[in-house]
Amino acid sequence: MRVSVVGCTAMLLVAVAACGGRGGNETGTTASGPCQGQQTTGITDKSLKLGGIYPLSGPASAYGDIPKGIKAYFDYVNAEKNGIGGRKVEFVVRDDGYQPPKAVEEARRLVEQEQVFALFQTLGTPSTTATWDYTNQHKVPQVFVATGASKWGTDTQHPWTIGWQPNYISEARIYAQYLKKDKPNAKVAVLYQNDDFGKDLLGGFKRAIEGSGITVVGEQSYEVTDPSVDPQMHNLAGSKADVFLNVTTPKFASQALAADAKNTSWNPLHILNNVSASITVLKPVGLENVQGVVSSSYYKDPRDPTWNDDAEMKLYKAKMQQYAPGTDPNVPFFAYGWGVADAFAKTMSAAKCPTREGLRDAMRSLSNVQVGMLLPGVTMNTAAGDGFPIESMQLMKFKGERWELFGDVIDTRKEFGPLTG
Repeated sequence: MRVSVVGCTAMLLVAVAACGGRGGNETGTTASGPCQGQQTTGITDKSLKLGGIYPLSGPASAYGDIPKGIKAYFDYVNAEKNGIGGRKVEFVVRDDGYQPPKAVEEARRLVEQEQVFALFQTLGTPSTTATWDYTNQHKVPQVFVATGASKWGTDTQHPWTIGWQPNYISEARIYAQYLKKDKPNAKVAVLYQNDDFGKDLLGGFKRAIEGSGITVVGEQSYEVTDPSVDPQMHNLAGSKADVFLNVTTPKFASQALAADAKNTSWNPLHILNNVSASITVLKPVGLENVQGVVSSSYYKDPRDPTWNDDAEMKLYKAKMQQYAPGTDPNVPFFAYGWGVADAFAKTMSAAKCPTREGLRDAMRSLSNVQVGMLLPGVTMNTAAGDGFPIESMQLMKFKGERWELFGDVIDTRKEFGPLTG
């Protein structure tokens, strides 16, 4: 993998100041030359400082594996590729415990004290919702947030914030399309997280099944502070639905899968949303108890032998062992982290100015950008009026000890039309 030089075109390389700004990590530093007046806080000719906010503790701590994959990628490009465009990347990670007020506190600390160039990933719809007013008011890029809420791509008031993964409404449309073909008269029970994440996917699913023979016969929500979803699962089993749509984060996904496995009198088709479709979620339940579960993906599963000879997968596994010793590269959240870090590198490399404004503009003008960890046929595209970098997914089913992809990659833009605000 080759990371190209960031920023100015060849004819501008003679003007060092144009590519490096005035230098340091002073708050409010600005560039000169062709990028005059643009923000260079957190970036110099030799360094690039990013901040990430993740639930390293609390009910969504399983996602704490993601920044480990990101750090391994940045350590690799720093050591072997001279960073991104000659700039060594420093990645500062903060823990918000999946608590929105804490996320705001950490965002302020990263921007005002650490003086990062950009927030690269804030994880979770509640945390990102709590922080995006602040980041946009301060004109700090909030790049590739780790949540599929549809508003990151449809909102026009927060141009400094953008998602990465396919949005929840499009994911819901794919499950609806699958049921329309395979179970056209399905009766569906839904467990969902009682926040913008859960409501976004559930609402998208309900709209997608309108006019079909599919009906939602049971709904139960939970709070992230709940100790268990066993009562909700008991109630949903009473609905006698033949499909169970599991819209949960990892801790509660494992609980719901376990409850489903224990209830031998209820045997629905189990659809698990993408954000919990990790082997770390399934293993505690017992792999024998999750056979046939359906989900979707857009990036390569490191456990899938399909990718054994894939150049990017071989590079990823080798560098994870080198730069993150002791980790298991077969954990999909690590692969996600590696992939989104590579996506950032390619986006930053495409920026016309190595400034906050340059990154903002680059992330909103992606054209068929290929990222090695994405599934074949899945590329990054954004444009005016389309703030969704990735909008293609493929269905998968758990068989044996791994997920198996089936069907074709579905471009939801073409299949269902674009989402609008």
